[in-house]
Amino acid sequence: MTALSVRGLEKSFGGLRVTREVNLDVAPGERRLIIGPNGAGKTTLFNLITGELRPDRGSILLFDRDLTRTTSRRRAHLGMSRTYQIITLFPRDTLLRNVTMSLLGLTPLRWNPLVRLDAQQHLIEQARTALERVGLAHLAARPLSETSYGERRRVEIAMALAQNPKVLLLDEPFAGLSVEERREVQKLLADIPREVTIVMIEHDMDVALGFAERISVLHFGEVIVEGTRAEVVANPRTREIYLGE
Repeated sequence: MTALSVRGLEKSFGGLRVTREVNLDVAPGERRLIIGPNGAGKTTLFNLITGELRPDRGSILLFDRDLTRTTSRRRAHLGMSRTYQIITLFPRDTLLRNVTMSLLGLTPLRWNPLVRLDAQQHLIEQARTALERVGLAHLAARPLSETSYGERRRVEIAMALAQNPKVLLLDEPFAGLSVEERREVQKLLADIPREVTIVMIEHDMDVALGFAERISVLHFGEVIVEGTRAEVVANPRTREIYLGE
């Protein structure tokens, strides 16, 4: 069984073919890294996997369950969550409220315009637990606008973890972080239990290579190299296409 399987995935926008026959098999508990130059189609691939885009061809399976035509919201219920390259949070709300709202979206209460979020104690406690996991419980009552960029990155990871995912997709979680903030996020990711399979897009090779067990290199929407860290780094196509050598 695979945790995540992508078969023959293709996507075009007009005449531009962004994803070309992509195949991925990610084992349960695996730490998979996806790298590639700008425009390689990495975020588009994530958007296809999570259902934010519909593929032209191909299939997506989560633990052998076909999700190709399943809505993005339903995929979250089935155990898939993600973060985004560009942080999309509510700056005027507190950290606790941001995480609680992410949990509200998984319940039938999301359809009730009159729901009082502060009355949903079970969701609030889950949100507090998620903030504790990322080391931000002491800032729960602080408005997001008064936190650092690195703290906001961790809030986004807390929101994803609060949903108890089986597969977690991280889109450049180290982007824009200081050296110290990168260390904090590295430790956070290292502490995520193996019950959660992680697929990560990242540009920082030093950070990413220390995380990944297997690496897939994308170029113009195709997987051109795949293997262990040593195999991918040693491959001439990686150096030529990704490293520019």
